[in-house]
Amino acid sequence: MASTCLEPSLTLETSVNITSEQHLRSIIGAPHSITATKKTDHLTDEAMAFLARSPFLIMTTVAEDLQLDASPKGDAPGFVRAPDAQTLIIPDRRGNKLADGHLNVLKTGRVGLIFLVPNTRETLRINGKARLTADPAALATFSAYGRPAVLLTEVSIEECFFHCGKALIRSKLWDTSVWDAPVQVSFGKMLALASGGDPAMAKAIDQSISDDYRDNL
Repeated sequence: MASTCLEPSLTLETSVNITSEQHLRSIIGAPHSITATKKTDHLTDEAMAFLARSPFLIMTTVAEDLQLDASPKGDAPGFVRAPDAQTLIIPDRRGNKLADGHLNVLKTGRVGLIFLVPNTRETLRINGKARLTADPAALATFSAYGRPAVLLTEVSIEECFFHCGKALIRSKLWDTSVWDAPVQVSFGKMLALASGGDPAMAKAIDQSISDDYRDNL
C-alpha cells in the first residue's frame, strides 16, 4: 500500500541551507576527473542505440521568468529520430492543448531531456536548443495511429551523456514485485471539486477521458 508523502511535522532548519558551491562540495565531494569526459556535444553510437529502444522521455523547458515545465512524451520505441549526430526530432501527438512546454520553447528555446528504456537502469540525458516546426511533409513522416504528428520539436544537441542507474535501482522502478495495483487518477474528481463538487460531473469527465485514451491517441 502506497503511503502519503505529506509529513506535517517535518520542517527544515533554514540556518543550514546550502548557499555556495564550496559548502555543497564539502558535503557531496568532487566528481572523479574522468566523469566529465562522458559528456559529449553529439550522439555517440551508444546513445543512438539507446534512442532506438526508448519509448519514453521527459522534456524540461524553461520560461523567460525561469518557471520550469517537465512534460512526459511517449510512443513506440525509436519515436524520436536523429537525422544526424547533433540533432533530434521529437513528434507531438494530440494532447490537452495547454502547451506549457511549447510556449517555453518559443520564448527561450532551451530543453533538457531524459530518455528511459524499460528494464534498463541507466538513462540518457540530452540538453540543447530547440525550435518548433509544423512542416506538413515532415509531420507526415512521423505519422502514427493513422495520423501525422501535430508538430515537431527539433533539438540541437549541446550536451549528451548517460546517467548511472542508482536512482532506478534504489526506486526499484522496474521491479514488478514491488508495484502497487494500478490506480486511476481521477481528473473528473479534481475538476468537479474546482467547479462545485458535482459527483455526476466527475464520473462523466472520467468516462470521457477513458474514451479519449482508447480512441484518440
